[in-house]
Amino acid sequence: MRSAVEERWFYPRWKRGVSSDGPDKRPLAEPYTYDQNPENGPEGWSKLDHQWKICNHGKLQSPIDLTRGRVSRVHDEAWKIHHKPAETVIMSRGHDIMVSWKGDAGKMMIDHTEFKLVQCHWHSPSEHTINRTRYDMELHMVHTSAQSQTAVIAVLYKLGRPNEFLTTLQNEIKTVGKEEKKLGIVDPRTIGFHTDKFYRYVGSLTAPPCTEGVIWTVVKKVNTVSMEQLAALREAVDD
Repeated sequence: MRSAVEERWFYPRWKRGVSSDGPDKRPLAEPYTYDQNPENGPEGWSKLDHQWKICNHGKLQSPIDLTRGRVSRVHDEAWKIHHKPAETVIMSRGHDIMVSWKGDAGKMMIDHTEFKLVQCHWHSPSEHTINRTRYDMELHMVHTSAQSQTAVIAVLYKLGRPNEFLTTLQNEIKTVGKEEKKLGIVDPRTIGFHTDKFYRYVGSLTAPPCTEGVIWTVVKKVNTVSMEQLAALREAVDD
């Protein structure tokens, strides 16, 4: 199997962007917001619930800024992906649009640990930055292990050609509601991203409860998304 070039990067938490959301399953009605100014914005999350204290005081918080000049590059054959088509549903969580795989959508292996693909969702603009550059969109593919560990693949996007995966979902995104809607079989491999170069670090969920210990794999190659697709995603969320 082709080996991957892994760029490992451990860095203090960087200031959150306007749009930030964690990869866990959360209730639809939440007391927090992603706006920077209100008291219930990112800088005040730790004050909203004593269980969220880590959000503003943790040592491994995400998202972060990835700086090429300070990244060490190593060869790694321990990251293997085996995704496959499965039944899915789509719904709005208020802050984002989530596609959940109800069947077996495959897995990825990290250091001999199996993480099963659970769902994906989008953020605009991106949460992670590279050399302080924030991109137009970020996709999170959320995986969980039998030990309830979380591992997320993050793919960054800039404006350009339409994204194939979003093209297949465009009608459903325009009519999405807060109840699950069946999509039928969706192949996660159509998301399409390169696995030969990536950043990896141990961080956290990017929304309350901001649980740490999440394994982040941020794909280095930036993909493209059209303005129309980006607008559809933004119009479908509450904030």
